Amino acid sequence: MEIKSDIQIAQEAHLENIKDVAAKVGVTEDELEMYGKYKAKLSDELIHRVENNEDGKLVLITAINPTPAGEGKTTISLGLTEALNQKGISAIAALREPSLGPCFGIKGGAAGGGYAQVVPMEDINLHFTGDMHAITAANNLLCACIDNHLQQGNSLGIDPRRIVFKRCMDMNDRALRHCIVGLGGKINGVPREDSFQITVASEVMAILCLADDLTDLKKRLGRILVAYKYDNSPVYADDLGVTGSMAALLRDAIKPNLVQTLENTPVLMHGGPFANIAHGCNSVAATRLALKLGDYCITEAGFGSDLGAEKFFDIKCRYANLRPSAVVVVATLRALKYNGGVPKAETSVENLDALRAGLANLGAHVENMRKFGIPVVVAINRFYTDTEAEISLLAEYCASLGVEYALSEVFAKGGEGGVALAQKVLKACEQSSAFHCLYETDRPIREKIETIAREIYGADGVALTAQAEKQLREIEALGQSNLPVCMAKTQYSLSDNPALLGRPSGFIITVKQLSLSAGAGFIVALTGDIMTMPGLPKTPAANQIDVDADGNISGLF
Repeated sequence: MEIKSDIQIAQEAHLENIKDVAAKVGVTEDELEMYGKYKAKLSDELIHRVENNEDGKLVLITAINPTPAGEGKTTISLGLTEALNQKGISAIAALREPSLGPCFGIKGGAAGGGYAQVVPMEDINLHFTGDMHAITAANNLLCACIDNHLQQGNSLGIDPRRIVFKRCMDMNDRALRHCIVGLGGKINGVPREDSFQITVASEVMAILCLADDLTDLKKRLGRILVAYKYDNSPVYADDLGVTGSMAALLRDAIKPNLVQTLENTPVLMHGGPFANIAHGCNSVAATRLALKLGDYCITEAGFGSDLGAEKFFDIKCRYANLRPSAVVVVATLRALKYNGGVPKAETSVENLDALRAGLANLGAHVENMRKFGIPVVVAINRFYTDTEAEISLLAEYCASLGVEYALSEVFAKGGEGGVALAQKVLKACEQSSAFHCLYETDRPIREKIETIAREIYGADGVALTAQAEKQLREIEALGQSNLPVCMAKTQYSLSDNPALLGRPSGFIITVKQLSLSAGAGFIVALTGDIMTMPGLPKTPAANQIDVDADGNISGLF
């Protein structure tokens, strides 16, 4: 039997005109801003029309720590949405947009897989509706104006050595992590050290995803801390008079995008911050709109629950006043065996001892999610190599945790393969939920970091470098300590060491740097060896992607 690639399945799918997809949730053609036949932005008029509608129920999809064996969080999100719609329940997925960095790097695209995908897959994984480019342009406009201010006399007294706002681009490029700008003589600017980060780690991306509307967006952009003066006082974006221009570049990007699953159910894709170096959630605007248009909103947070889900709850839900009804923790038996010490090449072979050892990682994520007061369901993304003995061991473990689980076959069967999971999720959503954040924002910065490290990562404590201690005092001096914390940490481990798999213990989280994202409304804590500009692998996915004379793309996954 021919095994089709994700892109083959997507290219052979029957797509409905996006206006017909929109009509399924009561959206009229006049409320769409069309980007061809299969993509559209949703208008402000629609947002205002439905703002008094009753909210549907919010379900978060998260996962164990990611491994090379894969977990399939987006695939589960889309398959569950399809399964609910098959049951006659109006469910809308609200997901992040992919970044070009992983698409051409090692991870590939972020549009699901198999028969649980969002389409048009090639458009979504490449330029989509241009949101990433708009964010990049707005970010770099601010950077250009900073350097122009230095060149034109520096009336604000900005210290060129203390410019904290970075340039960005939506591509993995390690050569830009550290650079020098302004070389070539007086006409080319003031020479200084600079650096780039990937667009999905930029504060402008976080602001777009957390803003209530265009007015709130402008206010947040104006609060971006860009530099310090020679007298150590702060300089914000508003001081440079460029906030209006940045917002103009983002006027269309702030509007949620509408696409569809392979089964033609609506999907809102908007915003795409990484969870290991940013807050990892799609936009507040898209999530709120999905809640107004459907009975259920299925959303996801990046990487494992220690990163994406914690930030979803403590940052996004806090600011947007969202109250989730249930959370789904996704895992595969292959990934659990990898966490139990089996090399990737051997994860398809039955190994009960390794599975037993790796189940501790699943247990940690289930326990962590319960700390937020929400019912938890485990979803096992099933592979054909999974054995009955392994499934039986998993069932016993889930029973010992007192957590419901379901095997999902949405990759191979689409919505039909997610019916069992849908039933468990519906049951969980009927339970009482006492959602609460992990910490109060009025606590000291160090205490908030320690709470996350101990309660979510299982660390013994936190150590701040001398640089981080100095930055902590600066943030306190600015009167900005009453903000949530956004941890930048490796996704591969509960610790800040990617080599520590399973459920490590006896470790300390080391915070190397602290930075203030005043516009986004959080404090970023950089831990371990995490970097905000990834690099490409030895053989990047870009080597496999091609396009023929007719414009057909291959190699994208």
